[in-house]
Amino acid sequence: MKTNAARMLDRLGIAYELREYDPGAEHVPASEVARKVGLPAAQVFKTLVVRGDRTGVFFAVIPADSELDLKAAARLSGNRKVDTVPLKEVQPLTGYVRGGVTALAARKDYPVVVDETLVLHEFIAVSAGVRGCQIVIAPSDYLKATGATAGDVARAPAT
Repeated sequence: MKTNAARMLDRLGIAYELREYDPGAEHVPASEVARKVGLPAAQVFKTLVVRGDRTGVFFAVIPADSELDLKAAARLSGNRKVDTVPLKEVQPLTGYVRGGVTALAARKDYPVVVDETLVLHEFIAVSAGVRGCQIVIAPSDYLKATGATAGDVARAPAT
């Protein structure tokens, strides 16, 4: 399946692989997506839509097995405070549905912050822009395609 995100990478001449999986009828947590595409959760990155008090909407991209550190994301993005965007606003802002959000080829070219652990891997997976499909890509190519700023924005989930 070719998605807008895949077409964008094609235009940029960036190599990638598409991995499809059955998303089922319910929302699939990113850690479960990792299992379904055969990768460790640390290599599968989920994309969150965030709003800062100074910069407005941006994407925060973190490993599937982590949570967004809102204070760290605020610092890295030049904001004093950030919060995740309510689910009902995600599709109108990005053009993507929950479980299919990606920083690639969104409705608007929002800034992107990504957790620095991205560069520890030979390749990572991110949503291809639809539920049930992931793009496997080299971290350097993802950074190039998104213009992302990398930093420490993820933390272990609260127990």
